[in-house]
Amino acid sequence: MRGIKVFSGSSHPTLTGLVCDKLGIQPSEVVTKKFANMETNVEIRESVRGEDVYIIQTGEGRVNDNMMELLIMISACKTASAARVTAVIPCYPYARQCKKDASRAPISAKLVANMLSAAGADHIITMDLHASQIQGFFDIPVDNLFAEPTQIQWITENVPNWRDVVMVSPDAGGTKRVTSIADRLKLDFAIVHRERKTGNTVIGDVEGKVAVLVDDMGFTCKTICQAATVLKDAGATEVLAILSHGIFCEEAIERLNNSNLSTVVVTNSIPQEVNMSESNVLKGIDISAVLSEAIRRTHNGESVSYLFDHVPY
Repeated sequence: MRGIKVFSGSSHPTLTGLVCDKLGIQPSEVVTKKFANMETNVEIRESVRGEDVYIIQTGEGRVNDNMMELLIMISACKTASAARVTAVIPCYPYARQCKKDASRAPISAKLVANMLSAAGADHIITMDLHASQIQGFFDIPVDNLFAEPTQIQWITENVPNWRDVVMVSPDAGGTKRVTSIADRLKLDFAIVHRERKTGNTVIGDVEGKVAVLVDDMGFTCKTICQAATVLKDAGATEVLAILSHGIFCEEAIERLNNSNLSTVVVTNSIPQEVNMSESNVLKGIDISAVLSEAIRRTHNGESVSYLFDHVPY
């Protein structure tokens, strides 16, 4: 592909390599390092004048360092006369801080949007935003891709007798996400409802069936582990979980290993190599094909809406 440069931040070079392999190009050369006082320094080692630049940097891990590095890379490319700079952020940082839910609470997701725009980003590509309204925080184009097509493909290819599966939301907030998959696969769905007085209950029939929990983010994983226990008590023969972003903190991996979940499927929007080495239940879905096709279509001025319902090959 001509006129395109794809740079990798330090957060997920493996994903950048997979994306570039599918685009048939090499990752562009950039050096990121820390000064003695822990300031971030970025050196763009290739000319970007008049080029269409894509910077892949996911938002978890060392969140603040990764964010600052991305902002500096965007600014460096704009200063070097890049024609367009697109930030590809598979997992958007501070996404859960998207509303004012208490007195004097910050809306940090909006602040992140402001910083990206101020740094010079012309376009944002991300995946499965915690709240789709975050797109409205920007005054520049935002493409919010979905992991759903790849998740559906995994279910149909890896779950025996998948037509008898029940899709389950671990809480009321994820109902829309679960019903979308259930409708497309023509499956039943259920909800784990949390009540203070009676505890968690299942709304729907899961007895004698395989239950698949679906959520966008896995932090401590307490919610899905508790939901798995409730589903097993309600008669589910097996419980699986599918997550878009596996952030996994506060002993989450140990909690998953000791839970009633037989399999936990997560995308590689965040590096998972270490987590997978520590867990027998964790499985991966590669989203590099979705990101690479989004980059290709954006570069060529094509619509990306095809990717909302299909997995590119």
